Amino acid sequence: MSSFHKSKIVTRKLLATSVALATALSSQMLFAKTYLVSDAEEYSKVANNLVAGDVVTLKNGTWNNFEVLFSGQGKKDKPITLQAQTSGEVILSGLSNLRLAGEHLVVKGLVFKDGYTPTGSVISFRRNKSEYANNSRVTEVVIDNYSNPDKQESDYWVALYGKNNRFDHSYLAGKRNKGVTMAVRLDAEQSQQNNHRIDHNYFGPRPVFGSNGGETLRIGTSHYSLTDSLTVVENNYFERCDGEVEIISVKSGKNTLRNNTFYESRGTLTLRHGNGNIVENNVFFGNGVDHTGGIRVINKDQLVRNNYLEGLTGYRFGSGLTVMNGVPNSSINRYHQVDNATVENNTLVNVSHIQLAAGSDQERSAVPVNSVMRNNLVYNQESADVFTAFDDISGIKFSNNLVSKMVKPITDSGFTRESITMKRASNGLMYPSDNKDFGVSKDLQPTLKSQTGPKWYEKKPLTTEFDSGQSHLVNNAEGALFNAVKNANDGDILVLKPGQYDLMKIVNIDKTLTLRAQKVGSVELTFSRSTLFEINNGGSLKLVGLTISGKNSPDSTGNKAIRTAKWGMYYNYRLLIDTVKVTDLDINHSFHFFDSGKGALAEEVNITNSQFHNITGDILRLDKEYEDLGIYNAEYVTIKNSQFSDVNGAVAKVYRGGTDESTFGPHVTLTNNQFSNVGNGKRNKQNALAWLHGVQVTDIQGNEFEGTAGILVEHTVGEPKTLIKNNVYNNSKQPKIVELYAKQLSGAETYVVKR
Repeated sequence: MSSFHKSKIVTRKLLATSVALATALSSQMLFAKTYLVSDAEEYSKVANNLVAGDVVTLKNGTWNNFEVLFSGQGKKDKPITLQAQTSGEVILSGLSNLRLAGEHLVVKGLVFKDGYTPTGSVISFRRNKSEYANNSRVTEVVIDNYSNPDKQESDYWVALYGKNNRFDHSYLAGKRNKGVTMAVRLDAEQSQQNNHRIDHNYFGPRPVFGSNGGETLRIGTSHYSLTDSLTVVENNYFERCDGEVEIISVKSGKNTLRNNTFYESRGTLTLRHGNGNIVENNVFFGNGVDHTGGIRVINKDQLVRNNYLEGLTGYRFGSGLTVMNGVPNSSINRYHQVDNATVENNTLVNVSHIQLAAGSDQERSAVPVNSVMRNNLVYNQESADVFTAFDDISGIKFSNNLVSKMVKPITDSGFTRESITMKRASNGLMYPSDNKDFGVSKDLQPTLKSQTGPKWYEKKPLTTEFDSGQSHLVNNAEGALFNAVKNANDGDILVLKPGQYDLMKIVNIDKTLTLRAQKVGSVELTFSRSTLFEINNGGSLKLVGLTISGKNSPDSTGNKAIRTAKWGMYYNYRLLIDTVKVTDLDINHSFHFFDSGKGALAEEVNITNSQFHNITGDILRLDKEYEDLGIYNAEYVTIKNSQFSDVNGAVAKVYRGGTDESTFGPHVTLTNNQFSNVGNGKRNKQNALAWLHGVQVTDIQGNEFEGTAGILVEHTVGEPKTLIKNNVYNNSKQPKIVELYAKQLSGAETYVVKR
């Protein structure tokens, strides 16, 4: 055949191919459609027939009880898109959720609030156990306070399955029920080695959960922890993520966590399970907030480099930098030995604790091996004892680390100790003024809050501050106080005119509210129901300058001046008592001042400058979690500068049972108080002025005890700190500390001075 004829045949084939491609593209363009749907029925009509390039737009408004299944086979250059008509103006409320299944799907602009998911996830990257989403993206989505009202009912807000998915520029804040805020799941081969990307998200405040199950992000689980995930977590902002000790829990291998910012978040980025993870270029700002932590290292081949940590106060498993002990021949769900860890070029500024071989006990006896810490900078202005070794650390090689003059190095070699002057650079980080080549690089740029989440959604505080609203003057006319409470806004102050207020109904508190006497001591509150105030979901109460009397209360047992809802509390609350006089809670036995309901958690209970007299029950009852699951009723309990006399029960009963190590509290402080004839009633089962079971931090100083029962402190889990000193005991029992699980817990600090 001649070359001419061959050329004609090739030309015909090319033309045929071009025509076929043009026809296919034209066909795709013809079939790709844009749909505007206004209700669930309209959505269901189009949802089953979506093709590559289709766009489904949800009409602005509130979609109540809308369970969205979004599936289809998009293409890389022609994804199938589900979007809000206007980003932020499509609200999915009630029992709503979203499931994705298929290829190349995009979801954008939706808001979940005013409800909770009816299933195990608000957003799930799978339809069921056999249909997954791959190569898909969820972006600019909001999940705001979308929590199951049953606090112990577990769910995820985001469950990542499949492979090559992206979750970005979204807002997740206010999760109050059990379960990880966001979880990367590896429970099937289709979701392993997934190459997911989680970036530019705002992980907003997550309140203290008060037990295990409050992580913000988890990658994998212990069962699949020897499987690689290959997930990248970058450029996210974690603000006040306080759910539990693990802010991020890495339980898989070969993940990269970089360029994230942690702001005043209690807990740590924890390499809990899995090997070969990289933690680099992250920034931690603690600002001195209690229990703010940094990075915790466990397992093999972990690389921690070029991270900046400042103002972190955490200790033990929540310290600024923790290298753990492991369990010899550990089961997959316990603590694997640290092996071949590299910790280099990190900067730690005013970090209270660096803990090595942490958790050492009879079980966790495998010390770190084959590891190195080099080129790190440790600067502290306040403490010399930054480093603590709980076991043999000869398996960690220290080289070329720089510490400030005040800091005592952990070993004699591998550290240079010098006077260092630090200056804050334009990136907001501190560097040695003489540009020494230690610590983080000069070009590290922290991820800013403004760079994360949807730009159209405000990043609001989770908690309303007391006294942040308007003041309203209230008189003692019948019903006036009830109406004032009902009509008040979050943060308002009700100023009570002088007089006696005889309250015939329980005052329900469902907002942050202050009740203040116009003149201290001029207002008396009496009540004829079983309680005066009941704190409900969303409620926090501050009382100032009032007198509370039980003289008009019903003649029955178990009355309370203040209580929470008996059950169903999933919002944390605060109770502040200042310059208050409480008297004559004695009309029958077991008349208590405050009683917590089961499942309720106080962020703080504070009593200051107050007087309590003639009470047949307890002052604070925070002991309802009796299943020993590590749950408790209050994070911080503080009693200062107050007087207690003729109280049959205990001043405080605080209980945390079990051996779970995931949380920080409770904390109890009793300072500069006077106690007279307290705790001696026959119904006070513990025969104690204060019964503190499982409390993690106890501080009892400067008190006077006259004819009182003793203080009973029962150590259980963790490494509790108990300080009892400079108290005066007249005809009173001495404090007693009992180690229930061990003669002396590793790392525990107990200091008792009897005077």
